[in-house]
Amino acid sequence: MALVQPAKPRRAVDPSPATDVPAVPAEEAGIDGLVRLVAGDMERVNATILSRTGSDVQMIPEVANHLIASGGKRLRPMLTLAAAGHFAYPGDGHVKLAAAVEFMHTATLLHDDVVDESDMRRGKPAARMVWGNQASVLVGDFLLGQAFKMMVEVGSLVALDILSDAAAVIAEGEVLQLSAAKNLETTEATYDQVIRAKTAALFKAAAEVGPVIAGGTAEERAAFADYGLSLGYAFQLVDDALDYGGSSAALGKRVGDDFREGKVTMPVILAHAAGSPAERAFWRRAIEDGETGEAELVQALGLMAGHGAIAATIERARAHGEAAKAALARLAPSPQAAALAAVVDFTIARTH
Repeated sequence: MALVQPAKPRRAVDPSPATDVPAVPAEEAGIDGLVRLVAGDMERVNATILSRTGSDVQMIPEVANHLIASGGKRLRPMLTLAAAGHFAYPGDGHVKLAAAVEFMHTATLLHDDVVDESDMRRGKPAARMVWGNQASVLVGDFLLGQAFKMMVEVGSLVALDILSDAAAVIAEGEVLQLSAAKNLETTEATYDQVIRAKTAALFKAAAEVGPVIAGGTAEERAAFADYGLSLGYAFQLVDDALDYGGSSAALGKRVGDDFREGKVTMPVILAHAAGSPAERAFWRRAIEDGETGEAELVQALGLMAGHGAIAATIERARAHGEAAKAALARLAPSPQAAALAAVVDFTIARTH
């Protein structure tokens, strides 16, 4: 494999009006600023994704495109593009790495839906409901293979190491979550391990490979890695809260699906820990014995509200969000860093 030397870092400190990357207005909140900054590169990423899902085996593009075309903000690949853009990276390696990140994420969704026996994904029938579990798993494997091919093509052993490590950690996280399923003895510390591996690891890797390919320093690489890790924690905790306090439209699945699947997430852990003996008996019947009908969901929501479990989950997400912003503060100012900070606010704002 021919190795590509990373570009020399080109820090975007106080960009002049002549720069081709527009500054993000202070009032531009949410994810819009990031979307606008990486729009050109995302077009190239989307084209790469479409080209890499092609196959003579007809079912492969059908299954892959069913999920890829169903929406999603593609936040993870945008982290890679923005992190590289912070250094005014002139190459195209970040496009393939961003596409690889999205393929890794899509593969995990296909696999997750099989493991969780989910019916819906992003507001549409899950691929397994249309083509079956076997096709979903195998097409997920195909996408992982394509992701690794693109990593190799970029020619950065460091980036390959980061993303391949993330792939292994994500698989570990899935197994750890499986072992914690329906287990009310799961502690907050154990669940933190699940989040770190299952969700935060890919956010971390997506952000970290940007400075690697663009030639950032070790300190800058660490700052982006810490940002991605903390953002991933916040993102998952907000998702946990939304499953009990959000809407089906926002989730792309039914509210309460985590409860129906017997998942022990942060709101459950907190409500169970604070509960009376009678309340703990309810959680055992619901989570461990599978009594998860609509009446039980209503009761679960009442117990969570009574103990402030959803609010406490959101507060934990806020703390991780502040850590993500603190990591960005270690970087030189840039439009990309400002947009990434706004993503933190967007992530937390999904709760209301």
